[in-house]
Amino acid sequence: MKMTTLNTPSASQAPNPTLKAYEEKVRAQVQEAKAKLEQVEAKAKEQKAETEMTAINRLKTTKQDIDRKLQGLKTTQDEHLAHARADIDADVSKFKASVDMLSGRLRG
Repeated sequence: MKMTTLNTPSASQAPNPTLKAYEEKVRAQVQEAKAKLEQVEAKAKEQKAETEMTAINRLKTTKQDIDRKLQGLKTTQDEHLAHARADIDADVSKFKASVDMLSGRLRG
């Protein structure tokens, strides 16, 4: 028995260039914050700062959540894309601000 498949465009066949650029921008921002977080983590370990280590571990989880949301954008329907991007942008902003705040606490 021979099966016939329909040739319908899908998100995986025709990647959205705007979405790809957005993903790359967010990944770069997150990578920059992650690098700073790694420096903060080294300083926290050096100072044996348990409270900060707990915060660092939460931020690592936040970064993983952002990565999952970015991955999920590929399957997000167009009508939900703007909301999903706004959600990711808010998460990235909070992530970066938290890393900066933690960095400031360990410097002082």
